[in-house]
Amino acid sequence: CGCVRRAVLGASRRTHGRWRTPEYAIWCAMNSRCHSPKSPAYRYYGRRGIRVCDRWRKSFAAFLEDMGQRPAKGLSVERSDNDGGYNPGNCCWADHRKQMQNTRRNHFITFQGETLCVTEWARHIGIPAPTLFNRLHRNGWSTKRALTTPLKTKTIA
Repeated sequence: CGCVRRAVLGASRRTHGRWRTPEYAIWCAMNSRCHSPKSPAYRYYGRRGIRVCDRWRKSFAAFLEDMGQRPAKGLSVERSDNDGGYNPGNCCWADHRKQMQNTRRNHFITFQGETLCVTEWARHIGIPAPTLFNRLHRNGWSTKRALTTPLKTKTIA
């Protein structure tokens, strides 16, 4: 019936036995967006010069050895230096919130020796992010004024 042949071939082709894991899917997507011009995300990665280091590109096992298993559901590979490549010194597991704090579109503000993106500053001082964005970019407020002016409270008469 061919079952022995399938079992023998399957065992000989199996390299890591983890092809159905989230880590493997993440590894495949990372390689695709950096090295395959046919990938829809290639223009944001490969075309910008973002590459996967040779060690990881050639071996899922090496990637898994360096990164470890994904510690929690919902985490993905984060590059600390957004313009740097995928390599052990530039990558960690991160949640969506942290990923969104490290995009090219973010605007970082330094105030009193602390540097955060607009969203984090808004969370830190307790105002909505769109309000802070408008203060800085639409209204032309200084950083100090935007971060220290409390929200107006509406009074009901």
